[in-house]
Amino acid sequence: MRPSVPAALAALALATAVALTGTPARAAAVFVEANPSTVRAGDEVGLRASCSDNLVAATVTSDPLGTVTVSPRYGFLTATKRVPATTDPGTYSINLRCPDGKTAKNTLHVVVKVEPARGPATGGGGTAGGRSAPMLIGGGVTAVAAGMVLGLVALRRRRVG
Repeated sequence: MRPSVPAALAALALATAVALTGTPARAAAVFVEANPSTVRAGDEVGLRASCSDNLVAATVTSDPLGTVTVSPRYGFLTATKRVPATTDPGTYSINLRCPDGKTAKNTLHVVVKVEPARGPATGGGGTAGGRSAPMLIGGGVTAVAAGMVLGLVALRRRRVG
C-alpha cells in the first residue's frame, strides 16, 4: 500500500513542528537514593545518585554507611554497601556531595533484624491425626484402586473391540 502524498506532507509538517518547538535538553537533577530505602541491620543497600556530571565519582556520607564513593555506571553514580549488623534501628540521613559542590539529601530507614522463633500456626488441615485421618487415607487408597481397575477394563475393551 502506497502512502498518499498529503499524508506524507502532514507527517513531515508535524515532525518539523515538534523539532522546532521541542524543549531544550536539561542537565540531570542532583539526587541520591537508597534501594531499598528501608533495610534490616546487616543487609546490603544500593546507592544511586546523580550530579551535574555523572562521569566523575562523587561522595555519599551516612552514619551507618560511613563515606562511600559512588562511581559512574549506566548513566548514574552507583555503589553497594552493607549496613553493619550492630546499627541501631532508626532513620538516618544520606548526604551526596558532587565534585562541583552541589549536594542532595535523602533518608535511610534501618529496622531490627528479627528471626521468627517458630513457623506460623496455620492449622492441621487434612493430614492432622484424629478420627478422620484413617477415613481419608482409606478413601484415597480406594480411589486409586478404583482408577487402576477402570484403566485395566478400558485397556481390555480396546484390545477386544
